[in-house]
Parts: sequence; structure tokens; C-alpha cells
Amino acid sequence: MDKKRRYIEKIDAQIERGKIACPVANVLNLLQGKWKLLVIYELCVRSPMRFGELKRKAEGITNTMLTSVLKELERDGLVIREQFNEIPPHTEYRPSERASELLPIFYEMAKWGVKHAGKENG
Repeated sequence: MDKKRRYIEKIDAQIERGKIACPVANVLNLLQGKWKLLVIYELCVRSPMRFGELKRKAEGITNTMLTSVLKELERDGLVIREQFNEIPPHTEYRPSERASELLPIFYEMAKWGVKHAGKENG
């Protein structure tokens, strides 16, 4: 039996026993939305970042949406917000250790994106 099949059977058995919900569905639910993955990615590769830097990298996002995304990611333990009471005051964002674990996945996504760049419909 191959590794993929054993993994699927193990996860399915845990789901059926009610020990866990579908782990992929949980991840998708946690990271759903147009901007969350992009914000986490930028923080993983460029942290710490200020609000304005993040806004420039997430081209097209509004201030309100970025604020909302950062608050949700902070609430979910994926982003750490640090406020500096200096003159002028500023705030920096960085990924939590939990979010940093996504970096290898982003790397694999980048490899896939390079491999399939310019290919349409399949």
C-alpha cells in the first residue's frame, strides 16, 4: 500500500471516529477569503512589515479590508502585532510560529506556479 493511501485511510478513520473534523476543510475555513493567504505569505517572506508595506504588496486591498484581515489573522493566532510607542509611533506585523509553518507549502505552491506558468485550461 502506498504512502498516500495509508495517510488517507488514517485521516478518514479519525474523522469517522469523531476525533477530528476534516483537516483540509479546517485549513480552508481558517484561510478562506481573497487576502489572507497573500498577507500570511508576505509576512512569512518579508517580516516584520508595517501596515503600509503590506498594503503595497497586496495590490488592490483597501485599508478597511487589510485591517479586518489582520485582526482576523491575529485572533486566529497566525499574525503577531507589535506596537511601538516611539516617536512617531508605529506597528509591525509578523507571522506567528504557526503561520511560519506554511512557508514550505508556499514554496511548493511557487514551484507549481512556475511549472505551470502560462498554461491555460489544464
